[in-house]
Amino acid sequence: MTLITSPANPRLKEIRKLHDRKHRAETGLAWVEGLRACGDAFSHPENIRQVIVCPDNLHSSFADELLEKAVSHSIEILEVSREAYATLSGKENPQGMGVVIRQSWCELADIRPAGNDLYVALDRVADPGNLGTILRTLDACGGRGVILLDQCTDPYDPTAIRASTGAVFHLELVHTDTDHFSVWKKDTKGILLGAVAVPGAKDYHSYRYTSPLILMMGSEREGLTPALTGLCDGLVSIPMIGHVDSLNLAEATAVMLYEIFNQRRENRHTKGDAL
Repeated sequence: MTLITSPANPRLKEIRKLHDRKHRAETGLAWVEGLRACGDAFSHPENIRQVIVCPDNLHSSFADELLEKAVSHSIEILEVSREAYATLSGKENPQGMGVVIRQSWCELADIRPAGNDLYVALDRVADPGNLGTILRTLDACGGRGVILLDQCTDPYDPTAIRASTGAVFHLELVHTDTDHFSVWKKDTKGILLGAVAVPGAKDYHSYRYTSPLILMMGSEREGLTPALTGLCDGLVSIPMIGHVDSLNLAEATAVMLYEIFNQRRENRHTKGDAL
């Protein structure tokens, strides 16, 4: 295997383009970096196109295991110098491994909430760090997936992938618009619950969360649109008594998700079921 040493190598140029959302959308690919994230990506080896390694930076038995998996699945491995790898990396001290993956998306029509399924629908979330954190929290709470509405940021943005700590590879991802979502809502059995800051919304702690459930959160600046608010089967709000009048979107979503999680956990205890 020939070591790639030049940052001008055409194959490395193509990988660097994946930092740009437009190129990710055109190719359907994404760049994933770091041993932990790469390990999560290998939960779907069929989606991995290439493994890029910097031998000088790799000193881990886990990395050796991932390389063995790559070989066993006939995935191409590119070895690059430390200097060349630095041009791909978004980190100051890169671990020396990244993968190029094929993005994995679900169709909205294939999402049929049932049982205890929990989804989050996000209206125009703009910050990839917020989106990644929401993915991470949803996965921690046993959620199924995220429905991204209208002009949302990209879950395959490198910042979102890092913030998700690998959850992006374990959740169903859907991108749609308000019109299609409205039609889908009429045919779904799930309860659509909106988190809003409007008069009449019920305190989130006193609301009884039923299943299946789709929790809808609004954009960082404007909250839910009137059209989406009108679709909701219920509305809740998070009370605040300090000087601030709003929470960060990822924080507010975490508060909501853990309230849902804890109520479900209490219900299991009450019924004598195992967690």
